[in-house]
Amino acid sequence: MQHSKEPTRISNAVIKRLPRYRRYLNELRKKGVEKISSNELSRMIGYTASQIRQDLNNFGGFGQQGYGYNVGELHKEISNILGLDKNYKMVIVGAGNLGQAIANYTYYYKSGFIVDGIFEINPRLVGIKINDIDVMDYEDMVSYIEENDIDIGIICTSKENAQEVADRLSFAGVNGIWNFAPVDLEVPSHISVENVHLSDSLHFLAYHMSKSE
Repeated sequence: MQHSKEPTRISNAVIKRLPRYRRYLNELRKKGVEKISSNELSRMIGYTASQIRQDLNNFGGFGQQGYGYNVGELHKEISNILGLDKNYKMVIVGAGNLGQAIANYTYYYKSGFIVDGIFEINPRLVGIKINDIDVMDYEDMVSYIEENDIDIGIICTSKENAQEVADRLSFAGVNGIWNFAPVDLEVPSHISVENVHLSDSLHFLAYHMSKSE
């Protein structure tokens, strides 16, 4: 099995499929499966076998003719490609229902993304704990991020406040922003942003439901 090569320019569509490959490979790993063919993966995941081979070939040859893929090695390689070979420290901005849900999710999912602190503007929520994580005053956020080398800021605020929060997160030195506010943010080019528009996801679902009817 060849090692992965650093791709020049991989489309976002391919990158978005990698976590799904990794999830299925992890399940196979837990079941003790050591090797799998692209045809078997295709039946499990729903992508065509040629699509799977094409996607993985972007990063180097992972499979062997007549053998297929080594499940453990491929899982590890995809983890490395996705940057999951290290831990990330995160802060959540907004301790309302959504912020608490994200804190609970990351706490129980334990996948290398660690919520280090939660920040809130509402004085009634400052000082409480969510899964042993302190909810701190929003005014202290920049110094906290700088002192604790935080990698990712998670925005769970209203649409109106999101850009100001993003500006502060950028200034404080985060490398990435996971944005749950229904607005597209403007940030410096070196900061990666993933927008989670919940309504877009619902509309996508509605489209497929209406087509199947």
